[in-house]
Amino acid sequence: MFRLFLGVLFSVGFAALSLAAQPVVSNVEFVVGDLLKVEGGSATPSSFPFNRPFGIDFDSAGMMYVVELEGGRIFRLGQDHTPVQISGDGSRSYKGDGGKIAKATYNGMHNLAIDSKDRAYIADSFNHCLREIDLKAGTIRTLAGNGKAGFSGDGKGGEDAQFDYLMCVSLNPAGDALFIADLKNSRIRKIDLKTGLTSTVAGNGKRGVPKDGAKATESPLVDPRAVAVDSKDNIYILERGGHALRKVDSQGRIETVAGTGEKGFKDGAALESQLASPKHICIDAEDRVIIADDANAAIRCYDPKTKTVSTLLGRGFGKKELKLNQPHGVTIQDGTLYVCDTSNNRIFKVSFAAE
Repeated sequence: MFRLFLGVLFSVGFAALSLAAQPVVSNVEFVVGDLLKVEGGSATPSSFPFNRPFGIDFDSAGMMYVVELEGGRIFRLGQDHTPVQISGDGSRSYKGDGGKIAKATYNGMHNLAIDSKDRAYIADSFNHCLREIDLKAGTIRTLAGNGKAGFSGDGKGGEDAQFDYLMCVSLNPAGDALFIADLKNSRIRKIDLKTGLTSTVAGNGKRGVPKDGAKATESPLVDPRAVAVDSKDNIYILERGGHALRKVDSQGRIETVAGTGEKGFKDGAALESQLASPKHICIDAEDRVIIADDANAAIRCYDPKTKTVSTLLGRGFGKKELKLNQPHGVTIQDGTLYVCDTSNNRIFKVSFAAE
């Protein structure tokens, strides 16, 4: 009986610890958009100014920038949340390098990352290149890639690098390196911003599930869709078709940390949890990984301390009436989570209860 009591006490205590470690949504506020008719509101997705917003980030002054997948435009939003178009004309092309951003064009932008010097790095995905915008000067150039699909450039500068559907770019916490999800090359690439050199940090170019504990650069990847780096220099890789979250540690070893590999929806122990075509990630101040779980129409959270996955928003969680539609871009700014509810053409911010 005593052993049974201890077992129950331990199980309850562990469950409480796991629950307490997860962020709790306290408020959801629309930045652009409103409740839709299906949610009890009166709005429709076509009434909002965006055409499939895919990525969000902020400059040093707290101004929000949004890139569109379908619309091919970049917007800036001030404190009043009014979108102002600053770049792109809606065409699918590759123009503008060396000039002002007002005349630049893009093809299938998937996200952006802005550094402390207000340089915005754009994943110009279907142009197979990484664009760099100086937000202060209002000029643009191509930092890496040449507009053609391929694989080359490791150990060389960005002008020699080639990518095959560059789907995500993110900065490490130090702000001195860019990490790139090079989708069809099945690799994660790195650009050292001090030297300008490109390298591969995960993936061997083959498609497959990596073996836990193997060297990341010698391992296959299913389809790296997004990448982010935490405060301990762990590299997290999100795979859409792999329905999984993987981690490369500071020693260069890879392991799966969340998802069974089977498409589905399940919270709980991370390696027993299920994701469904997840598309984007960001990392909060506690090194928890926030996941835009696209086909589940939900925002999920992986906690590396408790090794659990929970649902923050969508499917009745967080704000019960909110019905997401293919969420993609997620980012944390001053402890607040911002989400692109992509196919609903709206953006909202999520506040969490004090921990």
